Amino acid sequence: MSLLTTTFLTLLTLSFTVLLLAMRPTATSRSTRRRLAGIYQSIKEPSVGLNGTELEKADPWGYSARLEAILDGFRFAKRLNTLLIHADSQMGLGGVVIVSVGAAMGCGMACFLILRSIVAAGAVGLSSSLIPYALLRFKRTRRVKAFNEALPDAIDLMARSLKAGHSMGSSIEMVAEQSPQPIAFEFVQVFQQQRLGLHFREALLQMGSRVPSRDLQFLITAILIQKETGGDLTEILGRASHVIRERVRIEGEVQTRTAQGRLTGWILGAMPIAMLALINLISPGYSTILFHDPIGQDLLYAGLALIFVGGVIIRRIVDVQV
Repeated sequence: MSLLTTTFLTLLTLSFTVLLLAMRPTATSRSTRRRLAGIYQSIKEPSVGLNGTELEKADPWGYSARLEAILDGFRFAKRLNTLLIHADSQMGLGGVVIVSVGAAMGCGMACFLILRSIVAAGAVGLSSSLIPYALLRFKRTRRVKAFNEALPDAIDLMARSLKAGHSMGSSIEMVAEQSPQPIAFEFVQVFQQQRLGLHFREALLQMGSRVPSRDLQFLITAILIQKETGGDLTEILGRASHVIRERVRIEGEVQTRTAQGRLTGWILGAMPIAMLALINLISPGYSTILFHDPIGQDLLYAGLALIFVGGVIIRRIVDVQV
């Protein structure tokens, strides 16, 4: 197949993917549909209500919701749904699965048309299907990092408001109004849940389930223990803020000291691919035998596998937990 046809098919696949992402419903539309779904469900089954702590999203009219209903029994669907909540993603489970399948089919087809290898096309398609998952993990990591960096200031603000004579509810409201995102959003949820009658303990535990932060879990545990055993809450919050600040500082130092190792891993992983591209640029057709001869293809697969294994080993070495 000619290069023009291959380029056309690749651009067609990418266009459909971009169109699917652009036509996804907005946050306001999803919120309206969920409310309508709740009214519809309450009319149809009065004994069953929508639970705010559930990870599933009710949307009986969308194609993605029907796909979510099909995947509901699988374990990976629940994990992916939890990841969507942790990352605060605007996309639903069905949308992620559709984008993953579309990316796998498009990239796999393009690889097969170029290399004429089913094995390579399958490997590229499988790797491409993991791109949305990797982006969600990156978004979750970035959100948790921003949350942890702003959490000590929020704790100090809460402690100062308690010293000034405010109640716990007023302190949470003050943190929600004066803290940056994503701290403000999570504490707004806690404050609104309290106003709607949810117990303070349950509101805190739900916030802990939405944000996978060890620092937040430490704070929630300290507050709940103080509620049961008593003690000076302002002193407890001050110590918690100090511990979290020190942990964030030490983690930053560890990241700085291991930056050279991470950079070395990226260079060692990218150097063989860059050298292959440069050699073909200088001398076109020099490595043609690697892509068309069976032994050359096996050597390419072995090289990619060794690069992947080396990257995993380097990552495990430089990944120091604080």
